[in-house]
Parts: sequence; C-alpha cells; structure tokens
Amino acid sequence: MENLGQFLPLILIFAVAYFFMIRPQIKRQKDEKKFASELKKGDKIITKSGLHGKIVELNDNDFSCIIETMAGRLKFDRSAISMEMSQKLNAPAAKK
Repeated sequence: MENLGQFLPLILIFAVAYFFMIRPQIKRQKDEKKFASELKKGDKIITKSGLHGKIVELNDNDFSCIIETMAGRLKFDRSAISMEMSQKLNAPAAKK
C-alpha cells in the first residue's frame, strides 16, 4: 500500500498529460484525416501556407489534389490543406 502512495503523483501527472495533451491531439489528427478524405471537386480551400484555391482534381493513388489558383493549377498533397482555415472560408456568414 505504501508503494502505491509513492507512485500516485506520477500516475496523476500521466493522467493529466493524457487528458489535456495526448487525447486532444489524437482527436485532432482523426478530424484532419476525415476532412482530407471528404474533400471533393469544387471545394474552396486554403493550404497551410496560405494559398487559396479550388479543387479541380483528386488523386486517391498518392492522396494528392490539383487546385486551381489565379496563377494556374498546382498539385498539392491533401495533408497540406488547412482544415481550420478552409472550414472558416466555407462557413456561412454570421447573421447580424
């Protein structure tokens, strides 16, 4: 019983780290993977580097997409598309 008391603070630190750091990161990765798999032609997106465009072609073999920008067409990996910024771009405007 005394040994458990020595490890209790360590167990509590691990539990706090899991619920406040590890678990949210795992959920975020799942959400990003789901977002990337649900992309379709015509979606307006923003890449993580800030490039705006519209998806014109999806390639499931190498998980890439071709986006059309004002400069032309560019090929990107789907993981380069920002989930947060793209969702804000496509969200309906807030009603006043």
